[in-house]
Amino acid sequence: MLKLKVVLQEGFDEKENRFVALRSFDLELEHSLVSLSKWESEFCKPFLGKEDKTLEETIWYIKAMTLTENVPGEVYEKLSNENVDAVNKYIDAPMTATTFTEKQNRPSREIITAEIIYWWMIGLNIPFDREHWHLNRLLTLIRVCNTKNAPPKKMSRAEQAQQQRELNAKRKAMSNSKG
Repeated sequence: MLKLKVVLQEGFDEKENRFVALRSFDLELEHSLVSLSKWESEFCKPFLGKEDKTLEETIWYIKAMTLTENVPGEVYEKLSNENVDAVNKYIDAPMTATTFTEKQNRPSREIITAEIIYWWMIGLNIPFDREHWHLNRLLTLIRVCNTKNAPPKKMSRAEQAQQQRELNAKRKAMSNSKG
């Protein structure tokens, strides 16, 4: 969850010689499958697509992410560049310690929407309460499940030959033999 302080009104403190917040509002945000689904319902296009978002779409997504109740409309109008940067940083955060070492040969051309992610969750028996997890964490869980459920990858002839050479070398060393 991301907590933002949105300054609604500023004043100048002459003693400290700096601007201070006279009035502010605290927002709690959650980048999740639920917020993604709300945004896609409004704009009828995939959120995770390569297309850049307009300012209206970005602000609407922040509204969809909002957990705080009874937010005055002026709060979204007063979002600062720092607030938007914090939201983008939060959206891009992996939110997990899991990393993947293998590289995919080519990116998938499949268009990923909220319904596709829900379908993956159903297929992998992931409970629906995970729809409130940070979206990147949920996508990592889905990828881990797919990786662990996949059949073992077949070795190429070169990999098989290398494994055989290593095994032979190990056996020679164990038996003190030259061949």
